[in-house]
Amino acid sequence: MSVPSANKLKSSPYTSPVTPPSAMQNTHVFHRHLLNTPPVAVSGRGVWLTDAQGRQYLDASGGAAVSCLGHGHPDVLAAMHAQIDRLAFAHTSFFTTEVAEELAAKLVARAPAGISHAYFVSGGSEGVEAALKMARQYFLEIGQPQRTRFIARRQSYHGNTLGALAVGGNAWRREPFAPILMPVTHVSPCYPYREQAATESAEQYSARLAQELEATIQSLGPESVIAFVAETVGGATAGVLTPTRGYFRAVREVCNRYGVLLVLDEVMCGMGRTGALHACEQEGVTPDLLVIAKGLGGGYQPIGAVLAQRAIVDAMSSGSGFFQHGHTYLGHAVACAAALAVQRIIERDALLPRVQQLGAHMKTVLDRFDDHPHVGDIRGRGLFWGIELVRDRRTKAPFDPSLKLHARIKREAMARGLMVYPMGGTVDGRVGDHVLLAPPFIATESELDLVGQRLHAAVDAAVSSC
Repeated sequence: MSVPSANKLKSSPYTSPVTPPSAMQNTHVFHRHLLNTPPVAVSGRGVWLTDAQGRQYLDASGGAAVSCLGHGHPDVLAAMHAQIDRLAFAHTSFFTTEVAEELAAKLVARAPAGISHAYFVSGGSEGVEAALKMARQYFLEIGQPQRTRFIARRQSYHGNTLGALAVGGNAWRREPFAPILMPVTHVSPCYPYREQAATESAEQYSARLAQELEATIQSLGPESVIAFVAETVGGATAGVLTPTRGYFRAVREVCNRYGVLLVLDEVMCGMGRTGALHACEQEGVTPDLLVIAKGLGGGYQPIGAVLAQRAIVDAMSSGSGFFQHGHTYLGHAVACAAALAVQRIIERDALLPRVQQLGAHMKTVLDRFDDHPHVGDIRGRGLFWGIELVRDRRTKAPFDPSLKLHARIKREAMARGLMVYPMGGTVDGRVGDHVLLAPPFIATESELDLVGQRLHAAVDAAVSSC
């Protein structure tokens, strides 16, 4: 069988500078970047990871906004050990487990109004995929099979499975697979730094975006639309896009007007990351389906969930009686035990108020970039922050993507013992660079100060090398 040459694919705005092929000689792992073998992580404690050479790295991004409790938390490890001693796995077509039932009850008790059930999966992409199918089946159950279309936003990211990639709005990620993706209509993101007019207030900008959504629903035919899918706070693709005042309330009103479901993706921004358990609480809206992952289990085991409104569950219960979907590792007992421990610790140790307090300190740390000639925007909430880099602050012109500034920043940060989450394609999927920060909830103010110092040095070194 012949394999097409890799050089037929356009270069990625996310890859690091190429390393010699010899770097791959001693690995059989299919790494993310086939010409760049990463360091070997051997241990982790608190906010620090250590590699095989004994170098330590301050994890200022939680991996990818995952490690909310840091690494090696003894209470989480104890809960996992206790669970695996009792029961590691029981397939959900045969059994439920006590720990899955307990975790679901805890999540529902703290969920937005009307949420009645939790559907467990192994991660964010699976969660979005399940939510899309759940939304479609809901309309089948209530006798509206003509609803087949989803609306989402440009510069969004919802995962890499085919359904999640289809609703995602990142042009570079979608392009190679576009011929096999379902049709999805994308509207404007809530991206005030680049798209709010100077003459618009935040409320006017929010209203304009809601009007665009309503016009799109009308153009598609209201009877054909299943759901509007959005990250409550934009994540990796555009670098922490916080919504403007009134945006989600206006969106919710539009969805209600046309019987369209609101699916909120809080895989990255949820479970305390913004200072509230669910970011939508801060917007005063309740979704029909809410997808969570990353901070749910804090990286101790792969787990995600879809939190569903009772109306959706009741429609299936009184109709077909089942959800036509499933994976082998749904509700894995050890994963549920890890997640339950993480959530108990967040509640026991009052970490949500701590995230708010540390978020205020993080803002002061990032203030050191206010006058940086190549930092165009600093945005965030809680312990979820993004810094957008620009070539020219006055015009907001981005750096030439061929420079891969984001990759240079990552390399310089790692050389200084700092883990951050830089990405390219911030503006439109191809152009622009940003750095995402999502430190663990257990970080100290002095550790956050160190993040600022090392990041500033890394950005300066990266820019000077361009």
